[in-house]
Amino acid sequence: MNSSYSEILQRIEAAIEAARIVFERFTPGQVQAEFKAGHDPVTEADRAVDAVLRQNLLRDGEGWLSEESVDDPSRLSKERVWIVDPLDGTREFVQGLPEFCVSIGYVEHGKAVAGGIYNPATKEKFLGALDCGVLYNGKAAQASRRTSLAGALILASRSEVKRGEWKQFEGGEFQVKAMGSVAYKLALVSAALADITFTLTPKNEWDVAAGAALVKSSGGFVLTLENTELVCNKKNPLMSGLLSGAPNLREELLAAVDRHLEPAILKSGRRD
Repeated sequence: MNSSYSEILQRIEAAIEAARIVFERFTPGQVQAEFKAGHDPVTEADRAVDAVLRQNLLRDGEGWLSEESVDDPSRLSKERVWIVDPLDGTREFVQGLPEFCVSIGYVEHGKAVAGGIYNPATKEKFLGALDCGVLYNGKAAQASRRTSLAGALILASRSEVKRGEWKQFEGGEFQVKAMGSVAYKLALVSAALADITFTLTPKNEWDVAAGAALVKSSGGFVLTLENTELVCNKKNPLMSGLLSGAPNLREELLAAVDRHLEPAILKSGRRD
């Protein structure tokens, strides 16, 4: 890819390949899981992939934020930071569902500018940067050009659907599909394999940094629930939620979501 981030993208590809080799040691659905505080599962694969990502990605002067690493506050003073989730969708990995991935985001001055996402189960690889677009399995891809929510495919969080948080969106003119891994859902949107994904519950930067970079690189939009651009490498990496999708669906999606949120959470009216 002809990009000012060529060297960064090469590192991401090397890290994905190293992660792929690690995943070959494990059989999804036959993996033991421990549980962290908050009942989130973690496996040996999470930790092993975290180690190879750090080895392949991190260079002197860069910051690091990973779900599986102890947070180092020195990242806050770095202009360039890696924000990764070694295994997004651990629950699906443990259950043997092919909806998990390695998620690698590269951030400059708080902006997600490059990313790579790889699903070891489906062997799908998404790679991109803001100045060169997105490759899906080595071929150029872009966000959906759909112009109406009618008939659109919206990817929802499986856990949110199970908790009943998507009931208000049932029966609409669009199709809702429940899936695991927010990073994988964002990657699918970046390659027009879905039109929209959003979550109205809090997510961490490592869940979304790579996918946000890919969606933006493919021409799509990414917004927080406060209708602001995503800013990464904050002291507290937790955000309220995320809206993402095809560029022509932005206003219609915001209007649809607006009807189901408290005004204090998402401002109504015309968006910039």
